[in-house]
Amino acid sequence: VIIKLMKDIIINPKIKLGKPVIKGTRVTVDVVVGKIASGMTIEEVMKEYGLTRKQVLAALKYAAELVAREKVLAL
Repeated sequence: VIIKLMKDIIINPKIKLGKPVIKGTRVTVDVVVGKIASGMTIEEVMKEYGLTRKQVLAALKYAAELVAREKVLAL
């Protein structure tokens, strides 16, 4: 069962153990976000993984939406 999280972000249990990936690829959202966080530019990520700007931005948007929904409880 493929789950569509966003237009360009899906979960397929048969791809990368069900981690969110960019649709049509095996590139996970966490890889894209991690590469940018480590200093790569969007253009470098696009070139290294064969992605479009739209796909890279979709991964960043998905990650931002996850963080925005996160709730932190004081212990």
